[in-house]
Amino acid sequence: MSNTVRACLWMIGAIASFTSMAVAGREVSFELDTFEIMLFRSLIGFAIVVGILTVTDRLKDVQFKKLDLHVFRNIAHFTGQNLWFYAITVIPLAQVFALEFTSPLWVIVLSTVILGEKLTQHRIIAGIVGFIGILVVARPSPETINIGIITAALAAIGFALTIVFTRKLTRTESISSILFFLTGVQAILGLAFAGFDGDIALPSGESWPWVVLIAAAGLLAHYCLTNALKLAPATVVIPIDFTRLPIIAIVGMLLYKEPLDPMVLLGATIIFGANYYNIWRETRL
Repeated sequence: MSNTVRACLWMIGAIASFTSMAVAGREVSFELDTFEIMLFRSLIGFAIVVGILTVTDRLKDVQFKKLDLHVFRNIAHFTGQNLWFYAITVIPLAQVFALEFTSPLWVIVLSTVILGEKLTQHRIIAGIVGFIGILVVARPSPETINIGIITAALAAIGFALTIVFTRKLTRTESISSILFFLTGVQAILGLAFAGFDGDIALPSGESWPWVVLIAAAGLLAHYCLTNALKLAPATVVIPIDFTRLPIIAIVGMLLYKEPLDPMVLLGATIIFGANYYNIWRETRL
């Protein structure tokens, strides 16, 4: 089996995981708020990560030298993920996923500021084209702009910050450390924000499977995506990842009777084109 085929199989796992997490997040949102979802997701995820690192004897790889950077990274991710969980409850799933695909474009801007990377001509072009795609998806006007679109767009910026900080961490930190602090720090943040009002709701028996699915799917999605990128270049992986959009659009239509919006699909295609153009140019420099 070629590496490309193996990468495609890993991406099927990633797409299934991302889609499952969106459905589970919407189902459990009727009972838990976003902070409570993040609390239980992170606690379960932390138990899974610590268990795996203990069994594989990699717990010793966890280092506290870059604790401040881990904290900044996970504040960004915690914020973005909370906004994402809120957005999937108030606007169509396809619209949330379309705006989520703008994260790589925000990475271009943020990498220049945080990592000191050069803002090249092709990155500027990709950013402008991607912004056009955002306008097509959101169609900003007093009638169409709502809190769901705003939170989904802000979630993409939170995810972009996460990517930038992760890129900086991978220069010195192991994947074990990154996953350990990913779940650990966010469990603390979840406890602080969920318990701020002195009332943390526990999932009911019907909701626990959804909460466990959110935790497992979140970890599995990124694990599958990482393995796919190890086996094949981003120019192969990213187009496969883009199929998440039509899949979630169909899921939203079948499960929640959400209409298929051609403008969302068009805008997402423009955003994808901007991302792919940037990756294509980067890999040929």
